[in-house]
Amino acid sequence: MAPVHAQHVRHYRLVDQQGAPHPVLDDLYESLDAAWAEAMGWWQEQFGATQDPVEIGVEVSTASGDWRTLRFPGGFPGI
Repeated sequence: MAPVHAQHVRHYRLVDQQGAPHPVLDDLYESLDAAWAEAMGWWQEQFGATQDPVEIGVEVSTASGDWRTLRFPGGFPGI
């Protein structure tokens, strides 16, 4: 029998500055790249191309049902 963590399907979600699910982009994504592409597309629509930090973070689901932060809000500049 495979370990429980081997059967876990990871999901990614976008979070706001407080670490809560993003109020507009509240969805589950299949990959970090898909989540970040959605965040950057929305950010650019709202604020245009900018070098300012993007105030959106990314979390990944864990096998225990928790969420782990992969990218903190404000840690990555826009394009």
